[in-house]
Amino acid sequence: MRTQVAIIGAGPAGLLLAHLLRRAGVESVVLETRSQEYVAARIRAGILEQSSVDLLTAAGLGDRLHAEGHPHRGIHLQWPGERHHLDFVDLTGRSVWVYGQTEVQKDLVDANTATVVYEVSDVALHDLTGSPHVTYTSADGTPGRVDAAAIAGCDGSFGPSRASVPGQTWERTYPYSWLGILADVAPSTDELIYAWHPDGFALHSMRSPTVSRLYLQVPNGTDAGSWSDQRVWDELATRLGHGQDGWKLTPGPITEKSVLPMRSFVQTPMRHGRLFLAGDAAHIVPPTGAKGLNLAIADVALLAPALTALLRHNDPTLADRYSDTASRRVWRCTHFSWWMTTMLHIGEDPFDAQLQLSQLRWVTSSEAGAAGLAENYAGLPIGF
Repeated sequence: MRTQVAIIGAGPAGLLLAHLLRRAGVESVVLETRSQEYVAARIRAGILEQSSVDLLTAAGLGDRLHAEGHPHRGIHLQWPGERHHLDFVDLTGRSVWVYGQTEVQKDLVDANTATVVYEVSDVALHDLTGSPHVTYTSADGTPGRVDAAAIAGCDGSFGPSRASVPGQTWERTYPYSWLGILADVAPSTDELIYAWHPDGFALHSMRSPTVSRLYLQVPNGTDAGSWSDQRVWDELATRLGHGQDGWKLTPGPITEKSVLPMRSFVQTPMRHGRLFLAGDAAHIVPPTGAKGLNLAIADVALLAPALTALLRHNDPTLADRYSDTASRRVWRCTHFSWWMTTMLHIGEDPFDAQLQLSQLRWVTSSEAGAAGLAENYAGLPIGF
C-alpha cells in the first residue's frame, strides 16, 4: 500500500490530522493497534480551549460541538471557607468548552475522512531518513506494509513512534495520583471547582447536564477498588465544601472508577527525518491544567499545513520549523500544568501548604494573577 502520509494512531490526534490533510488534498492511511470500539470508549479529557473549538469549527467538525457542548466562562478556585470565580471572558475575552474527548472522537469518525486499519500488531517504522515505510500485521495475521513520503506518530506514550526519534527527554513523576469517577448525576456546580484542602486536592468537573466527573488526590499505588462509593462521596463532600455558604454536593450512581498517575514528560525534537511526532507521543502533562487533548490538537494544527506544504509544494519551511514551533507551546503548557498541580495538591511539608494558600489568595485577589491563569487555561493562540 502506498500513500502520502502514514499516520500511526487513530485517536483524536491521528484522525484530526487525517481529516485536515484530506481537506488540503493530501492522502493518508491510519494504522491503529486497538479496535475502533476501544478507541471510541476511552474516557479522557473533557475541556476544550477556545483555540481548539475554533480549529474544529473551521475544519467542519463543529456542528455537534456547538449544539451539545457547553461553553464555560471560567472556573472556581476554592480552599476551606472560601470560593472564588475567575471569569476568563472578562479577563481575556476567551472561554473554554466542556466537550469530552469521546465526543471529539465520535465527530472525527462520523466525518469519515480517514482511511483506518484497526487492530494491527507488530507495527515497526523503517528508513525514516530515506524511503520511509511502516510494516505491520493485520488482524487476520496477514503482513502489511505502507510506503509513504512522511510518517506521523500519533500513537501515544507507549507506541513505537516515540522510540524511533533520537533526542532528549525530560520527565517528572508527582508523588500523588487522582482517583477519578464518572457518576450518573447532574453536576452540583455551574463551572469546574478546583479545591485545595488539607486532606488533598479535589476537582468537580462534568461531561454533560446529567453526568458528573470528579477527582480526588490519593497516594500513588492506590487501588480504586479499595474506595467504596460511600467513601468517595464522603471525601468529595469534605474537600469540595459541602454545606459551605449553602452549597451542596449531590451524590449519584458511580459508573466508572479509576486511578490516574500524575506525570510530566517532554521529548525533543518532535521530528526525525520524515517522522513527525504529535500529541502524547511527544509529551504528557498532568490533567490539572486541562492541556493534554488541546496540546495534541495544537500539534496537529501545525503539522497538517507543514506536511501539505512539504508534499504538495515541495516547500520544507514549515516542516523544518515544526518541532521548534510546537515545542514552545508544549513547554508553556507543561509549565502551566506543573504550576496548577503544585499550587493545589497537598504534600508532606506544611511550609509548602502555606505557600500554596498565599498563591491562591494572590491569584484570586489580583487581576494580573487571575488574568495570567485565565490566559493559559483558556489557551494561547496556536503557533505561540
